[in-house]
Amino acid sequence: MKYLDEYRDGEAAQRLAAAIRRVTTKPHVLMEICGGQTHSIVKHGIDALLPPEITLIHGPGCPVCVTPLELIDKAIALASREDVIFCSFGDMLRVPGSEKDLLTVKSEGGDVRIVYAPVDAVKLAEQHPDKQVVFFAVGFETTAPANAMAVRYAHAKGVENFSMLVSHVLVPPAMEAILSSSENRVQGFLAAGHVCTVMGCGEYGPIAERYGVPIVVTGFEPVDILQGVYLCVQQLETGRAEVEIAYSRAVAEEGNASAQSLIEEVFEVVLRKWRGIGAIPQSGLGLRAPYQTFDAERRFGLEGGDVEEPAECISGLILQGVKRPCECTAFGFQCTPEKPLGAPMVSSEGACAAYYRYRRSGVAVSGDGGAKS
Repeated sequence: MKYLDEYRDGEAAQRLAAAIRRVTTKPHVLMEICGGQTHSIVKHGIDALLPPEITLIHGPGCPVCVTPLELIDKAIALASREDVIFCSFGDMLRVPGSEKDLLTVKSEGGDVRIVYAPVDAVKLAEQHPDKQVVFFAVGFETTAPANAMAVRYAHAKGVENFSMLVSHVLVPPAMEAILSSSENRVQGFLAAGHVCTVMGCGEYGPIAERYGVPIVVTGFEPVDILQGVYLCVQQLETGRAEVEIAYSRAVAEEGNASAQSLIEEVFEVVLRKWRGIGAIPQSGLGLRAPYQTFDAERRFGLEGGDVEEPAECISGLILQGVKRPCECTAFGFQCTPEKPLGAPMVSSEGACAAYYRYRRSGVAVSGDGGAKS
């Protein structure tokens, strides 16, 4: 399959791994931003192909994982109402709130439905005028255009019984929060290709310059990731800190102007709390006027509130690249996909889920980025 098979080619991967070994003369710590990249790295053993000097650590690139606990509780409260049809992507149903998850609410009789596009929730609202239909709008910049389109459609059609519980987050402020942390280890980033497909690369240049870190926009297949690592290491070895695109088949430097315009029309940049990390200024999207009537928190009087994370869950440290899932004492014991303590264990992009699925036995990632059996 074009643009897939050739990026999973074993010989090409081995050639890139050999090239990385040739250019590497000292230790480097790289962080991949996207949870999809994390799963590809762990599934295909990409880190095991790298020289021991290269350490890959995992970032906060799972929007399900960084949705704050209090927002999960608000979703559960809404889904439990008799007058509400609560719509979400499937990933959110197993994310634990303070006492239960959305799947439990569904089993208890709540009208919780999985949809595959936000506009499907608007159509449900049109079909059920006697119900309030709420869509859980979670995601990075990648999903923001579709969510914006759904809100604009509902506004144009006068669908007054539709609203969104918004938990949109933005990648560049999270990168800056990591780089400015006293615990930061990151020397270079593999940036999320799908985010840059929408937003382009303009926001990354100032970050690379300010913090002296190379940022390479990278795809999701093994060859993509190895190419991103190679370019990042090349920069580090030659003392450069620039933005490069290693995913040109999908990403243009300017991004998608139409999608950006739609996001700008419907959303405004706001402070957003990230689960396990805390509040990051200018790191989220919220509905702007005249679309704020579609804000479920406003509509149902759910603004504010703060809920403490369970002490035994170290997902915040994992999402910041400070710890690996296998370094958590609860991993695989108190915390499993069947009984998760945090979202990274149940999200399809969660680092803990990747390690649980692919690294529970036989192979464990070593601290220096290699692999030990």
